[in-house]
Amino acid sequence: MRGAVRSVGRALHLPVTGTARGIRKATHAHGAGESGLGKLIELHAVNGAGDVMITVALASTVFFSVPTDEARGRVALYLAITMAPFTVLAPVIGPLLDRLPHGRRAAMAGAMLARALLALIIAGAVAGGGLELYPAALGVLVASKAYGVVRSAVVPRLLPPRFSLVKANSRVTLAGLLATGVAAPVGAGLHAVGDPWPLYGAFVIFVAGTFLSFSLPPKVDSAKGEDVALLAADEDHLHGPLRKGAKRPGLRTVGPAVTHALGANAALRCLSGFLIFFLAFLLREHPLTGESAAVSLGIVGVAAGAGNALGTVVGSWLRSRAPEIIIVAAVALVLGTAVVAALFFGAFLVAVLAAVAGFGQALAKLSLDALIQRDVPELVRTSAFARSETLLQVAWVFGGAVGIVMPLNGTLGLVVAAVIVAVGWLTTLRGLIASARHGTHPRPRVA
Repeated sequence: MRGAVRSVGRALHLPVTGTARGIRKATHAHGAGESGLGKLIELHAVNGAGDVMITVALASTVFFSVPTDEARGRVALYLAITMAPFTVLAPVIGPLLDRLPHGRRAAMAGAMLARALLALIIAGAVAGGGLELYPAALGVLVASKAYGVVRSAVVPRLLPPRFSLVKANSRVTLAGLLATGVAAPVGAGLHAVGDPWPLYGAFVIFVAGTFLSFSLPPKVDSAKGEDVALLAADEDHLHGPLRKGAKRPGLRTVGPAVTHALGANAALRCLSGFLIFFLAFLLREHPLTGESAAVSLGIVGVAAGAGNALGTVVGSWLRSRAPEIIIVAAVALVLGTAVVAALFFGAFLVAVLAAVAGFGQALAKLSLDALIQRDVPELVRTSAFARSETLLQVAWVFGGAVGIVMPLNGTLGLVVAAVIVAVGWLTTLRGLIASARHGTHPRPRVA
């Protein structure tokens, strides 16, 4: 009898342990386990799973529980209250990370713990109908963005030997997307049990992420071999070590390719923020043909996620050959799709635009990573990642604010989306092409 019980126990235990071992083997492959990158990949998967749990819970509260105009007003108000300080302080977040490098693990853990506590606050607000739901929900957004900034600064510290930043960021991003895809249906199942249950799930996930943050190697908190980076490309800071008499260290070997690539990526990140908020309210009032508002949002969300995953895979496969040209082509593709979607507005083209925007954003970001690895010295690379990611987060916030205040007119909204991308493309096109044509920097190091 006892042997039979043990056999049944092993049969039930094996799928779980086997899956866990398979995941650990994949995340720790090619030296990622030894360098600590595997731990970061797992942490980012936890981050994605927790965020999607909260998103599932909020889908039926923030957007569907009150009239659209009231919801837009509240979200706009709390976006201003919560994100405006982030935007104003963004220029000092990079320097703050430079001065406090020893707090990176604590910062990531703090972002996880904050979201765990906010998930409980949101759960109470959902049950009691309190207005604290809105600032708590947008507090989750702030913590998520803060985590993203710190995570970008951590990746260069955890590269295995002969491992490119493009490949590392591809693995991290794919882990987050896969975890999101797995957690979304789980969150939907919990939501069927009761409105607060996905939030309780998010609480458990983020608490686990808090402890997992401290499992990262101590070198994440070490500033050894690092210096301060400036997002500048003037002659006084170009090429070679810091000369005597220079006033301050800077991003001394970054050429115009990085700054133009950052501008193009900022346009795509701005578009992402715009589409998230604009389509959330637009599809609530005008769902896709034959679908409910919730299903419409789900379709667009899945399209965007699939596009992002495909862009990550393609970017890793290309290994950023001629990254300047890849960025130009990616932004041009998004721009063309936005123009077509604006001219022939319809359900299918909205989903296509979401997918193409996700694809272009992922591909352009990986190309930016390749340029930073190629053109930025290792001494200041960690700082450069933190500062560039902060700028991209600000662009996302700006796009989201524009999306909230836009009239709920699909054609007009997609015209604005096309203009956002066009501005980014036209202002960086010449510089990126010139850099690709005349650049003398070595090609990106690949795995």
